[in-house]
Amino acid sequence: MKKIIFIRHGRAEDDSPDFPDFERSLTLKGKNVSRLMAGKLKEKEKDIGIIITSPAFRAIETALIFAGEYGIDAEKIVIKSNLYFKIDEKSFIDILKSIDEDVNTITLFGHNPSFTELAGYFCREAFDVVPKSGIVCLSFNVKTWSEVKCNTGNPDLVLKPKKVL
Repeated sequence: MKKIIFIRHGRAEDDSPDFPDFERSLTLKGKNVSRLMAGKLKEKEKDIGIIITSPAFRAIETALIFAGEYGIDAEKIVIKSNLYFKIDEKSFIDILKSIDEDVNTITLFGHNPSFTELAGYFCREAFDVVPKSGIVCLSFNVKTWSEVKCNTGNPDLVLKPKKVL
């Protein structure tokens, strides 16, 4: 069994001409909601495996919050630059192929529209947009990451802040 957990970054500061989008930080509310969502996820998922994040500051901040909740050392967080830009299915599958087969769960932190599109691509069922701090957990009845295919993921868990907080 392989599992992919998609987590969209928390609420971030508004766009500003003073600094690039890449450097936007989480707001206080974004940090608090992400902390609460990390707790909710931990109630349901005891192991989130390897953490892989976009290099955008708001995604890294969100990943650090979840890593802290799970007691995962910050140095173990993997940064993948292609998670910042609109990532397509082929590029995402390339990430999956780079994962060691001993790893059964990966947790990704990134952005929309990519995360909603990717989760929708892999999921057997349709679902709404992944909101800020939203979580989608898909499991695949496969032995290797290369077997993860379109429309084969079972939606084990979909957590939206407005519904769980």
